Amino acid sequence: MAKDRTKQILELMNQRDRIRNIGIAAHIDHGKTTMTDSLLAGAGMISEELAGKLLVMDFHEDEKKRGITIDSANVNMIHNVDGKDYLINLIDTPGHVDFSGEVTRAMRACDGAVVLVDAAEGMMPQTETVLKQALKERVKPVLFINKVDRLIKELKLKPEEMQKRLLTIINDVNKFIKSVAPQECKQWHVSVEEGSVCFGSAKDKWALSYPFMKKTNVTFKDVFDAYEKNAIDELSKKAPLYEVVMDMVVKHLPSPLEAQRYRIPKIWHGDLESEEGKALINCDPNGPVVFIPTKIVIDKHAGEVAGGRLFSGTVRSGQELYLNLAKKWVRVQQVNLYKGPQRLIVDEATAGNIIGIVGLTNVFAGETVSSKPIEPFEELKHFFEPVVTCSIEAKKPADLPKLINVLRHVAKEDPTVSVKINEETGQHLLSGLGELHLDVIVNRIKTEKGVDVVASKPIVVYRETVTKESKVFEGRSPNKHNIFYLKVEPLEDSVYQAIKNGELPEMKIKKKDEKLFKTLEALGVSPNEIRQYKEIYRDNVFLDKTRGIVHIGEVIELVMAAFEQICDAGILAKEPCMKLKVSLVDCKLHEDAIHRGPAQVIPAVRDALKAAILDAKPVLYEPLQIIQIETPANFMGEVTKIIASKRGQLLGVDQEGERLSIRAKMPVSEMFGLTNELRSATEGRAAFFIVDQLFEQVPKELQEKIIRQIKERKGIE
Repeated sequence: MAKDRTKQILELMNQRDRIRNIGIAAHIDHGKTTMTDSLLAGAGMISEELAGKLLVMDFHEDEKKRGITIDSANVNMIHNVDGKDYLINLIDTPGHVDFSGEVTRAMRACDGAVVLVDAAEGMMPQTETVLKQALKERVKPVLFINKVDRLIKELKLKPEEMQKRLLTIINDVNKFIKSVAPQECKQWHVSVEEGSVCFGSAKDKWALSYPFMKKTNVTFKDVFDAYEKNAIDELSKKAPLYEVVMDMVVKHLPSPLEAQRYRIPKIWHGDLESEEGKALINCDPNGPVVFIPTKIVIDKHAGEVAGGRLFSGTVRSGQELYLNLAKKWVRVQQVNLYKGPQRLIVDEATAGNIIGIVGLTNVFAGETVSSKPIEPFEELKHFFEPVVTCSIEAKKPADLPKLINVLRHVAKEDPTVSVKINEETGQHLLSGLGELHLDVIVNRIKTEKGVDVVASKPIVVYRETVTKESKVFEGRSPNKHNIFYLKVEPLEDSVYQAIKNGELPEMKIKKKDEKLFKTLEALGVSPNEIRQYKEIYRDNVFLDKTRGIVHIGEVIELVMAAFEQICDAGILAKEPCMKLKVSLVDCKLHEDAIHRGPAQVIPAVRDALKAAILDAKPVLYEPLQIIQIETPANFMGEVTKIIASKRGQLLGVDQEGERLSIRAKMPVSEMFGLTNELRSATEGRAAFFIVDQLFEQVPKELQEKIIRQIKERKGIE
C-alpha cells in the first residue's frame, strides 16, 4: 500500500495541473489540526477512529502538552475527483499570534488556503491576520465554517437562525477580503453557490457544500436529524469531510501552473523576460532550479532539512546549488517528500512541489536557492515584529559552546526570533513576538535540545527616531582625508507605511528598478528624490544626493554599512531605529583608494550621523498592541479597570448576547502577566487576542526614566 502510494505521488509530482499546494489557516482553537487529521484519515494515512484525537500534525511534545499548533507541518495526500487523481501538498499552520511567523513562511510555499472559522465565534482577530498574510502573498482563499455542531448542541439555533449566522460569517469574510486584498485579487471572494464555502464539524468528520448537496441530496435536515438521533457516524459516512473539503480545494484553488503566473511578479523582482523569469512564470521543470526554503528542521540523523517550495527546475541529489543571500555553493545530499513527521527519500523532484532538501548547509528560511546566481526573492516579512526580549545563559559553563550552536539552530528554525549572541560575555538575547513565544523557545532549548538554561524576565524592545529635520553635519575620516556631509529627518508616513505593508521591500536599490520607482511615485515622492533612493533598511531609508563625485561608487557600500550600524543601535539607548530618512548631501574623497577603506569611511559617516540625529530631537518609541478581549458581559467593570491600570486606551466595545468584545490599545511593556490577571478577574472566562501592532512615542514624563533603565541594563555609560 505504502509503495503504491509513493509511486502514485511520484507520478503526480510531474503533472503540474494536478497539484494543489495549500495551507490550513485560522484563529487559535478553531479546529485546523483536528480537520487535518480528518483529511489524513480520508486519504487513508491514519485510521478513522484516531482522526481528531491523534493530532498527527502536532508532533512536537510541547504542542501536545499545550494543545496548540506551534510549528507548521507538511504532508502530501492524493485525492480523486471525477476519476482523476490529484496531489495535495498540505501545510497545517499555527493559529496563536505568537507563532504567526510560521504562517507567513508557509504562505510563500502555498498557492491556496483553506481558512477555517468557528461557526459559534465567527471571524476573530487571528483569522484576519492569517487572511491578510495569505492575500499579501497572493494566496487564494476558500472557506470552511467549522464547529457547526456547536450551533445545534450548545446554542440550540433553529435552521433559519443558523442560516442567518452562517451568512453573516461569509459576508464578514468577503468584506474583509475586499478591504485588504491587493488590486489584482479584489475579485476573489467565497461563495456558497460556486462551492468555495463548505460547512461542517472537523471533530465529527462531516461537511457539506452546495455542489455536494446537489449531487447527493444530503441536506441540513439530515444534519439536524443526525444530532437529534445521535447518529453522527452515519452522517460522517454520508457526507465525509475529507471528500467535501478536498473537492472544494481541487475545484477552487489554483495549480502551480496557474498561480505562478500572477504570484511570481509580486514576490520576485528580477527580469521576467530572462531565462529564469520565464521558467518561474511557467513553473518549468526544465528551467533553472529555484527553491525557496520556508522551514528549517534540525534532524538528529540527517542534519538540517530545508522544507519549501520548488518554483522551477528539477532538483536531484548530488546537484550543486547556490545560496543567493549567503553567496555560496552547496551540494544536495537528499531530496525528500513529506508524510507528516516522516520523510520519504526520492531521487528527484520537479517544479511546483513542496519538498525537503538535505545538504543546504547553514541555509535559512526565505533564502533563494538556485542552480545559478539570480535576483533573490522578496524577503519574507512578517506583520508583527519581535518586541519582547529575554537574556538566556547556560547553567553550566561547559554547555556554552552547545548553547551557541543551539541558538543558531533556533534562529534558523524560526526566523521571527531574533538571536544576538555575545560570545565574550556569554549573555545571549532572544527576541520574540510575545511572552508565550519566548516561553516555548526556552522550553524547547531545555527539553528537545538538551541544554539547561536560565532565562531572565522578558523585557520590551523600544525604537528610536527623530522628530525634526537636522542641519547638515560633517564627519571626517580618522586620517582627515575624507569628509562626508549628512542630514537626517523623519521619514514620510506614506513611505513608512508602505515599508511596513511590504509594498516597498527592504533592499539595496538598483539604478533601474522601475517597479520600485513607480511605487515611490504613487506615494508622493518627488521624481528628483526617487532616483536618489539607495537603500531601504529596517523601516529607514538612505538617499544619495551627491552629484559628480568621482569615486562615490567605490565608497557608497561602506556609507550604507555605517547607516545600517546606526539603524541597528541608535544613540539614545542603542535600541533599533525606525522612520529615519538619511541623506548623504556631499562628500570629499581622497584620490587614492588605499586612504578611503572601511576603517576611514565607516567612522566618519557614523560620527556625522550621530551629530545629525542629536540635532533632530531624537525620541524613544514604544511598541503597543491593539488587542481584542473576549469576556462575559458581567465582567466589563473588572476588565476596563485592568486596561486603565496598564496605560491602556479603550477603543470600542461590541456586545452579542452575553459576550463582550472589547478592543483596546496597550503598551507591550505593561502586558506581561495580562493573561493571568484577566483570568483571575473573570473566573478564567476571558481571553485576549492581538489584532495589530504599532509604535508610538513614549509619554514625555517617562522618556528619561526608560532611557536610564535601558542604559543600566545594557551597561552603557
